[in-house]
Amino acid sequence: MARRSGSDPEERRRGERVALKIPVDYSAVDAFFTEFSANINEGGMFIETDTQAEPGTQVQLQFNLPGLDEPIAVSGIVARSSDGKEESPAGVGIEFLELDPEVRDTINRIARRLRAES
Repeated sequence: MARRSGSDPEERRRGERVALKIPVDYSAVDAFFTEFSANINEGGMFIETDTQAEPGTQVQLQFNLPGLDEPIAVSGIVARSSDGKEESPAGVGIEFLELDPEVRDTINRIARRLRAES
């Protein structure tokens, strides 16, 4: 399947994502799930899951980042959903909404450290 320039979710990302496999608790509507992330940056994360969600679905997330004592709780919106039949694994790409600047800086700092370590 050909993709048009500018329509690829990879091109719309605000920053380079870093691979990070951590448990993520998330809820959408009246459902609650615990899955694993695949990657993260200050703009969002990809969660590997077989449970599909429509783009535009609002979600609440909670996760622990390496080196932090307290979990991070954020709101997000499903930016894309993958059934795993193409190049990407099954899951949902979440864009963080109204991320507190301190939380954004923390995610950025940890992502930079993890990139440097890999």
